[in-house]
Amino acid sequence: MFYNNNHHHSLPISLSDDETDELGRMRVRARRKRKKLGNKRFIKKLLVKYWMLLIILPAAFLLFYEATRIGGLRPNSPNIATIKSLNQDHPHDLPSSDLVKELNTKTNLNRLDPVTHVIGGVKERCLKLLPPEKLEQLEIPVEEESSLPIGKVLYMSGNDASFVGGNATLSQLRAADTSFNLFTGNQTFEERQRSFEVKKTAMVHCGFYSVDGGFRISDEDKSYMQGCKVVVSTCAFGGGDDLYQPIGMSEASLKKVCYVAFWDEITLKAQELVGRRVGDDGFVGKWRIIVVQDLPFSDQRLNGKIPKMLSHRLFPQSEYSIWVDSKSQFRRDPLGVLEALLWRTNSVLAISEHGARGSVYDEAKAVVKKNKAKPEEVEVQLNQYKKDGLPEDKRFNGKKALCEASVIVRKHTPLTNLLMCVWFNEVVRFTSRDQLSFPYVLWQLKAFKNINMFPVCTRKDLVNSMGHIRKAKPLQN
Repeated sequence: MFYNNNHHHSLPISLSDDETDELGRMRVRARRKRKKLGNKRFIKKLLVKYWMLLIILPAAFLLFYEATRIGGLRPNSPNIATIKSLNQDHPHDLPSSDLVKELNTKTNLNRLDPVTHVIGGVKERCLKLLPPEKLEQLEIPVEEESSLPIGKVLYMSGNDASFVGGNATLSQLRAADTSFNLFTGNQTFEERQRSFEVKKTAMVHCGFYSVDGGFRISDEDKSYMQGCKVVVSTCAFGGGDDLYQPIGMSEASLKKVCYVAFWDEITLKAQELVGRRVGDDGFVGKWRIIVVQDLPFSDQRLNGKIPKMLSHRLFPQSEYSIWVDSKSQFRRDPLGVLEALLWRTNSVLAISEHGARGSVYDEAKAVVKKNKAKPEEVEVQLNQYKKDGLPEDKRFNGKKALCEASVIVRKHTPLTNLLMCVWFNEVVRFTSRDQLSFPYVLWQLKAFKNINMFPVCTRKDLVNSMGHIRKAKPLQN
């Protein structure tokens, strides 16, 4: 109730309940409006002050999510439990990077799913194998008379006068830190140049130069190797990698194909520690294990080039060979691979294109940048190739010049045997990075016609890639 102070007598002025409620509501609305305005001003101040943080946080979260998705490490996924288990199994001797590497190995192992790519808007399989029923009926083609320009390759050996170190012992040659030794012979530059001449009968250094040169194999193992017509081979020297069992083969291939893994004593002991013991029959699973004595190089990378490049010398009766790096698991039918990559395309050698680069000169820069070889060694090699006239073309005769050589499929012909010999000699003479020398060898021999440079996705279909498990131990003098 309100009173009028202008009169001596107070007269009451009454307000209805409705008017009182309306006045209260107006006051509430005014307070809310002031509060809302204050909130807007506060939010505006926050945005001005912390706008950068508001951008960075969502970006960081998105980056983390993509990284875990690609690596198969989403929160609450089974792989988290796998990492915890690995940490418990190896609490001291495995750093986190090794744990991730081991996890990737576990997730890739024994995968048989095909790799596909899109051609003209249509998804296609990268490696087009025959259907299983036809794979079982595959036969190795009857050898036809060769029309290739090289008819025969002779391999230099013995106490050749040009080998100045002929009376030296293998250990002395290692101590002198030379690449050429009793195993390779001492190839002169004149002999190197003659080795690139394409003629009916070629003579070339191709390893196994002297009986004292090393890479000794037992007579029992030699006898087994002599019986191989088709061989899939790998090697691990210095205990570097584990042995992965091949998968995806047909029953026909199991009867016709040899699987051979070359080890040294270090790898033999390392594999025994993880439960892979060679049986009385010389096998670990499907692999026949060949333990090599007296490796000729202190550099294990060079020792690995012997079974990789000189399979025609190790398996003289073999008609075909498939090389698989030790970091990979071969997962396709070998006869089917020969049919798809050689027989169907009328090729004598199939090797993967390099995925990242096309020029040997670009690859040389990458090798130096990644510390894969000494800069001065790469410079010597590239200077020699420039002097010899190797072009900077990224394609030779329509084919990509640079290869990724973790899988090599080939027919043992005089041409491919010569190519592998001169490639091996280049690796020994210069650097062990065989990608640098392969384009040069192709260019020198002009051996483009029957070479199948298949795309990277085909290689990914051929093997499950595990990566190198541990660093190989160098050979001690």
